[in-house]
Amino acid sequence: MRSGHRLQVGRFAIRGRGETVTRTKEVQIVVNGQLRQVPEGRSLLQLLAFLEVDPARVAVELNGAIVRRELWTETPIASGAALEIVQFVGGG
Repeated sequence: MRSGHRLQVGRFAIRGRGETVTRTKEVQIVVNGQLRQVPEGRSLLQLLAFLEVDPARVAVELNGAIVRRELWTETPIASGAALEIVQFVGGG
């Protein structure tokens, strides 16, 4: 393996020569009815970025309650969380 390259093995990232080995902890959540493994310690806004969801075009319900947009950066996503992400669609 060349230095600087990374091999993902399960939840572990093994780096090339002379680099540290890092471990990415994951949590299991439910997003729109589907089980997902996502990195631990993410805020709601960070989770949307990880899921490649445009935050400008969605509303989010977390564990049965709608989360106001201004709280997304400080709302942690814990293991077992249930999210419903509703995307706005334009047209007419």
